[in-house]
Order: sequence, then structure tokens, then C-alpha cells
Amino acid sequence: MPQLPSPSLRRLLPLSQTLVSPGALLHLSRRVFSSTSTSVHPAPHGCLFPRAAAAGLRALAYRGQASGRRGNHHHHLLRRGNSTLGKKSTEMGVGGGGGAGDVEVVFNKTRAEGKDGRKGRSMELKSRRLNPINTICYVQILGTGMDTQDTSPSILLFFDKQRFIFNAGEGLQRFCTEHKIKLSKIDHIFLTRVCSETAGGLPGLVLTLAGIGEEGMSVNIWGPSDLDFLASAMRSFIPNRAMVHTHSFGVEQNESSSQYKDATVIIDDEVVRISAMFVKPSYNNEASDLTDTNLKPGDTAIIYACELPELKGKFDPAKAAALGLKPGPKYRELQLGNSVQSDAFDKMVHPSDVLGLSIPGPIVLLVDCPTKYHVHELFSLQALTHFYEDSSGQAGSSKKVNCVIHLGPSSVTKSLDYQNWMRRFGATQHIMAGHEIKNIENPILKGSSRISSRLHFVCPHLFPSSGFWPVEPVNDVNLENNKISSLQACENVSAANLLKFHLRPYAQLGLDRASIPNLSTYGDIVDELLSEIPEIKEVPEQISKFWQSNADQNTIHSSSKHMLMVEEPWITENTSVSIVVDEKSNSGKLQDGTPLRGSGWRKHPKGNTDMPCCVENATREDMEITFLGTGSSQPSKYRNVSSIYINLFARGGILFDCGEGTLGQLKRRFGVSGADEVVKSLKCIWISHIHADHHTGVARVLALRSKLLEEVPHKPLLVIGPRPLERFLNAYSTLEDLDMQFLDCRHTLKSSIEAFLSDNATESATSQLENTIFAPGSRMENYSRKALSSRDISALVKLKEVLHESGLEVLYSVPVVHCPLAFGVVLRAKEKVNSTGKVIPGWKVVYSGDTRPCPALVDASRAATVLIHEATFEDSMKDEAIARNHSTTKEAIAVGTSAGAYRIILTHFSQRYPKIPVVDNVDMQKTCIAFDLMSVNLADLPVLPKVLPHLKLLFKDEMGVDESDEVQEAVMH
Repeated sequence: MPQLPSPSLRRLLPLSQTLVSPGALLHLSRRVFSSTSTSVHPAPHGCLFPRAAAAGLRALAYRGQASGRRGNHHHHLLRRGNSTLGKKSTEMGVGGGGGAGDVEVVFNKTRAEGKDGRKGRSMELKSRRLNPINTICYVQILGTGMDTQDTSPSILLFFDKQRFIFNAGEGLQRFCTEHKIKLSKIDHIFLTRVCSETAGGLPGLVLTLAGIGEEGMSVNIWGPSDLDFLASAMRSFIPNRAMVHTHSFGVEQNESSSQYKDATVIIDDEVVRISAMFVKPSYNNEASDLTDTNLKPGDTAIIYACELPELKGKFDPAKAAALGLKPGPKYRELQLGNSVQSDAFDKMVHPSDVLGLSIPGPIVLLVDCPTKYHVHELFSLQALTHFYEDSSGQAGSSKKVNCVIHLGPSSVTKSLDYQNWMRRFGATQHIMAGHEIKNIENPILKGSSRISSRLHFVCPHLFPSSGFWPVEPVNDVNLENNKISSLQACENVSAANLLKFHLRPYAQLGLDRASIPNLSTYGDIVDELLSEIPEIKEVPEQISKFWQSNADQNTIHSSSKHMLMVEEPWITENTSVSIVVDEKSNSGKLQDGTPLRGSGWRKHPKGNTDMPCCVENATREDMEITFLGTGSSQPSKYRNVSSIYINLFARGGILFDCGEGTLGQLKRRFGVSGADEVVKSLKCIWISHIHADHHTGVARVLALRSKLLEEVPHKPLLVIGPRPLERFLNAYSTLEDLDMQFLDCRHTLKSSIEAFLSDNATESATSQLENTIFAPGSRMENYSRKALSSRDISALVKLKEVLHESGLEVLYSVPVVHCPLAFGVVLRAKEKVNSTGKVIPGWKVVYSGDTRPCPALVDASRAATVLIHEATFEDSMKDEAIARNHSTTKEAIAVGTSAGAYRIILTHFSQRYPKIPVVDNVDMQKTCIAFDLMSVNLADLPVLPKVLPHLKLLFKDEMGVDESDEVQEAVMH
């Protein structure tokens, strides 16, 4: 790639001009995306990439990738809650989001501009010494997705010195973290299909591995030629160095099936032989009609065969001595299968001369038959014939398969034809790992479910989901197909979480259920809670009284001061006000001393708790906020990454950010079928910035919506986000139908939206763009600003339509200080008239995204009904917050208090705090802490601060910092 000049912030090239175009698809091509050419320089994030490209990619990975590792010995020290960066080691700048006068805000200017650099890293594959005589080998079910039906289960193939994973759907990291499966040990990842169901967790996993240790780690990724499309899509936001060693195999998707008659050998060494067989859908059930026009990349399914070497017979020292061999190295060579020269005679001694009969190596098949359209090709697959039981009775004419793991849904695998096909393998152990109704009963994420159940017991009003839901027919699980008699069904077992099938040692060949977690019910968890914390028994009744009092809105309003008195402060006894207001100068300061000056920073009464009219007159069908992910950086055991669902009930809903696992969280909150209805009724998805903990779940949600509505008249879903997100989604749409319309956040700034919603929409909107924060000469001028196109105008018209259908007055984005193209968002409902004819102003919700405290967001949050603000770091870690352009708890509260927000909800907590963040000096009259799956109704806002302090009793012994090695907190900042 040619060297490009290093541009300034105001003249950066569009990202699309800095990326290498994908090459042609090659049979067994080895896709190495890193470069070692001398014409490039180590760029930010350790990416060997030209400076211009690095500028485009610099802060677009998970948050730790963007800012770098904390460096050397700092990693473990930071978990103890103390600042270790010392005096600001990175360039700190002044300036903010603009739009609120000349305001000084302390932040990391180089990170905000995307120029934060660090020492380059090699990111080479770590070579591991193979152990040809493996003492331990097994396959294990990593049950991610089995309960929520949103992803394909992952399978682990374990050897002493090597690890292989098949499929990497969303939630894989959370699952492995909970069960202490070290992803850093993984050598190869194989995909049975290239789609969001099987590969949704791959971007996050790749970035996690890239951030481990001083040099980072890499992994081989294998898949059919469709993998090239996925790699091209991910290239739009993942630094190339994090994607080294991606391999595609097979031919292009439009080739005839004759190319697929023989299996493709992918790996063949002394440890294992892995081969792939291709299964394509036939929509007309014609064997010759496999090039149907409906076929898309991503439809091809792969059957993997894993064959272990044969076990050599027992060595006979007596025979060796008789053949003239002396004990020593030659004994070892014979055991390894090599012939040696006799010490006493002039002859060669062969392994068969001294070894007993060999035992064939175990064989495991992984069969992914995702739809009924793949069945015909699967049944006629020629490459599978030598794995079937030999009906002729001739020994040695077929290979004995020990275990077949079926990944297809029960709607396919329970059919009579499929069951008959399974019998062709003879006495083989079949494990049904696909989606079955019974799997819904057992939550995959036990730790998260346990927390949800406890919170639900204490306060079901705010935590409607217990983590358990009744069995129901869902998605592709068809009850009719399950009505097969026991005589018709082939003998099999249903997969369970962490179920193993041992392959080595040979004496243990077979199923092993020892690792399967104990099953528990909601009742079991409540009983455990009551025995552990007996005093918690009275709390639910105390909390329920808040809602009884809230039944009469007038009563609540007249006694709001009493209702909002806090009996117990959160964690500490000090409840200080976070903003100091100078009455004379009408200026304020954040608690860190940062001045808040300018006309945009107005004075607000201290401790103002007046109830807004929109809350006083609220019904339970107006609006509800559900937190689907409240953690930062990467998915963890207890907190998923960022996502917030704004439920407008009969008028649909909106997603603010959509990190990995968002769809799974929707299903845990609303049930499997309920989540499908939520996805179908979505009106808009808004993404704050291109860090993977905020957007990598978008493709999965869009793909499901497209599938659910494919036979129903509908319109594309509006997706609002930074421009690089569009490049990712457009590239990804070659794999799956996403059915979306994109709108750049820069075209949804307040001035632009207000102008567009006026009568002279097109002309006003275009002219107003020139007067925004990104205008030429402004401090944060955008590097790829351009005039509105007809496509942009069409998307704005779509937004206007969405606002009207949703009962909203306006949605606009607010530039914030975090990384290039980072935004917050304001959502305001239309006013309404109550039963007495009084006009009630609409509610206002503001979401910060990731940001340092900035005047633009404060100004946007004026009189907000709810401000949802990130609070990544505890107050003692202000240096880290500045270095990474995040906020501390105290700073987040200061922003809301200064703006006069009625309620402040803190979210996006560092994953070093596994269950509850460290919070000091919180003004609990306004503020509360978000938990995953918490639902806050507009009508519940008056009692919200009163409830949450009682929840601390649940975590009285769990407020420390997580010292677990599994938490790679800085990897994805």
C-alpha cells in the first residue's frame, strides 16, 4: 500500500479511500491483512497501516484497543480502584463539543481527534508445540444461544496443546468468562456458516485477543469463501492487525455443486485432521438447481469432520529384543510409527513388527443443517458416504464415527427424514445441540440470571424479568415436528451446557456430564437469597408500598418532597450536591474544579425536585426505558455491553446503541417470542460511535427483523450512526439481508433537524449544516463533511416519518468528547392534552453515549426528564477517565444537576466492578444506578431514587473490585 501523507484533523481522507479493496476469492487462500512493508509506519493501536488509514481507524475498536493497554505493570493495579496514570501522560486539551460558548473542559485531545498512538506490536500467531500423543482430548458444548435461540451453539475441541472453537456467536465471551474458559488459549476458530448467528461474536473476540498481554494474541479464523465478505465488512472498524490469519476455502457461491463432491482438507497434522464438506440450499428440491437466484453468500453450510490419528498398538519389548534392538531412542521412533535399523542384524524393523493392533482414531462430525432447504443436499452429500455404516459387512470399508453433533434447529433435526438419515451412521452417539424448546428452561448465563432473579424478587416493578420464562413455541421450533414416536426417532441425547464427549484417553471414550452446571429454578435462587440474607425478606413489601402510594398521581405530586427523601444514602453517608453555583457570576464548576462558563451554562436551584408535568400525568403506556447492557469495554459475567431500548408500546420502540448480545438480552427481558415482536416493531436504531461495545449487535438485530418480516409488507429500518457504520453494514449486507436505511449522525444535529422539520426542509437543512460544530474552522471540524445528497434527504424524510409514527417531536444528535464522530442523543415526545384540557409538555430523554463532561451535552440536557449518562470510572480514577475520555460518577451527576435534569441514571460501568459500581457522594434525590434488564417506566420516575438504595442490601458483601484474571477490562475501551 502506498504511503499517504499524515493529514490534520480537518483534512483527513474518508475511511473508504484508505482501505485495501478485497481481493478475489481463492481456494484455500490465506488472508493475512497485516503488512510488514517498510513503506508503512506503526500507527495508532499498533496497526501496521498508513497514517491516513490509521487516522480513520484509530479509535474505532473496542475501547482498550483505541486507547492502548494501560501499559506494563499497570494492568492489575488499576483494578484496585486507584489511579495509576499519575499526572496526565497523554496530551490533554481544552475545548469541547461546541455549541455552548467558550467553555473549558479537561479531556484527552489526542484521543478525541483519534490520534492517540502507541508502540507497534507484532501480533504474530503464538506457536505452540504440538503433542502428537495427546493424553486428553474431548469435544464440549459451549451452549451460547441455546436458551435465547438467537445464536448457534459453539463447540470446543480440546487437546493438550491446542484448542479449536467451532462458531463464535454473540455471547461467547460472556459464557467463557463465566465458566473460566480461557479464550487466550484458542488456536483456531471455524465457522459452519458465515452469518450473524454463527459469527456475531467474532469482532469482539478478535479485539479481545488483540489486547491480551504486551504483544496481543492472534488466532486462525476459517470459513468458506463467504468469510471474505465478513472480513471486508469488519475491516471498516477493526484495525487490520487484529484480523491476521483469516483463511477462506472453497469456491465462490455461484459455482455448481460438482465442485463440492470431495471434502476439503483444512488441517492435517499429527494431532488432528479437519476436513470440510459443503451443503447449499436447494429452494426447489432439485439436486441440479443449486444456483437458485435466491442463494446468497452466507447460505452455504459446512459439515466438519474431525479425525484423530489412530492409536498405535502396545509396544512389545520382547519382540524388539528378538529383532536385535537395544532399549533406547529407537523404541520411541517405532512407537511414533517410524521404521528403524536393527542393532544386531542387517535388516529394518517396522512398527508392525513390534506393536500390537492399532485402534482407529475417534471421529467427530459437526453437522449444521440450518433449514429444510439444505436437507436434500445433506442427504446426497457424496463426501459423507465413507462415514456411513457399511451395510455390506466388509471390514475396513468405512470409517467409524464416534460422535455426531447436530447444530441444526429441532424443526429440521426432528423430522422423520432427518432421523432416518441419522441411522446411516450406525451405533454413533448423536448429540442434538440445536434450538429445542427444552433449552429455554435453563438460562445459559447462570451468574447473570442469578442477579436478575434476586433483583426481580426484591423489586419486580423495575426488574420484570427473572431470567426464567415458561416454555413456549418459538421461531423455528415447530411442535408438529417434535411429534415423532420413540420408535421412529434415532437414539440421541440433548445437548447440555458444558456436556463433554471424551476422545482421549481411549478408556474414557464417551459422554461426560460431570461439568454440566447444576440446574436451578427461580424458586431455588430465592430460597438461597432468603437463607443468605434473612433481612431481605421484608424489603419487597417495603418497596411495593412506593407503588401503592404512586397510584394516585395527585397524592404523589403533593407529597413528592416526602417521597423523594432518601432514608439511606448509596454506599456512603455523604450526599453532597455535585455543582457549585456562583450566584453573582452565574457560572458553575464541576466537582473537579473545571469551570463551566458561558451563556449556555445557566443557574439551577440546588436540589430541585419539582415533578415535571409529563411525569405527573404519565400513564404506563407512554414510555419505558429498558437497559439491555450497562457495562463498558466487553461483555462480562454480570453486565452486557451498551444497549438501551426505549419502549413506546403501541407506537413501537427505539434502540440507543446495540452492542454484542443485544438481541439475546431482548429475549431474556421479553421472552423469545416477545423479543421477536419488539424487533419487528422497531422504528429506529441510533448508534453513538464506532466502538465495538456499542454497535456490533446491529447486524444480528437487522438480520432477524428482515427474516421475520420477509413475507409481510414493510419498510426498511432507519439506522442513524456515524458514517463508518454505514460502510460496515453495506459490506455485511452481501451476507445477509439487513433491510435498512442509513442516516449519518452529522445530518441529525439539532440545527439541521429543526431546519429540516420546518417548511423549507431541504434548503434549510443544507444551509444549517454549515453552521454546526463541524463548520470550517471550528475546533472539532469533521474530516469528511460534505453536502446533503438525495440519499441523505430521503433518510431525513424517513426520520420525519418515524417521529410522526412514534409520537415524537424530535430526535437529534449532540457532538460529545470521546473519539472522532462521537455523539449523544436527545429524544423528545410531542405534547399532549390531559382529560381537563391542559396541555402537557412531552417527556425528554437524553443519552450521553461515551463522553467526558462537556457543555454541549449539558445544554442539550436542559430540563430533561431523564438523563442517561455514562459513569465508567469511580471518582478516584479521574486520571483514567480523562485519558480515555470517559466520565467519573461524580462528573456524570454534575452534568445532570447543572442541566436541571429531573432524573439521572448512571450506566456504562467499568467491568472491573462485577456487580455494583463503586459510587461515592451521590445525590440520591435525583440519581440511580442502572442494572442489566432494568425497566424504568415514565410513571415510576418519582419513586425511582427511593427504591434503589434498598437494593444495596443484595450486594452488601459484593462491592469490591473484581480481581479475576478473566476480566480484560481495558481491552475494548
